[in-house]
Amino acid sequence: MKRREFLKKTGCGAAGLAVAPMAQASDEEGIVVRRYDIDVEVVEIGPKTRCHKKGEKFVWPKDMGNLCHWLASALDPVVTSLAGGAIYPWLYKGTPYEKVIDPEGVTTEYIRCPDPTEAGIVVKITRTFKDKRILKV
Repeated sequence: MKRREFLKKTGCGAAGLAVAPMAQASDEEGIVVRRYDIDVEVVEIGPKTRCHKKGEKFVWPKDMGNLCHWLASALDPVVTSLAGGAIYPWLYKGTPYEKVIDPEGVTTEYIRCPDPTEAGIVVKITRTFKDKRILKV
């Protein structure tokens, strides 16, 4: 069995990462680029959380310096890929983390802080479609 087939069958994330058509080339129009606003909200905290409070909100990239280093490092690759148009296909159906996916509207994603203590922070990332720009080539 090929690696990609194995990863798809086991549900591993990297194999299922889909990228929305962020840029589409056209000789007549140029390149279409979608732009998004990204917001991060703390939706869950554990019993020993010291650095964040439930309900705290941050705007990416402006407020990322206000996050603890554990959470910021976990968020960086996910937020960067979402800002570039990526869509993570897992939906978390039937859980409190069920997602919305709409490249031309609002898309949500959830990330848990990897801090090994009982901090237990979970954040909701909300990507909101801002506009499309056509870049002349």
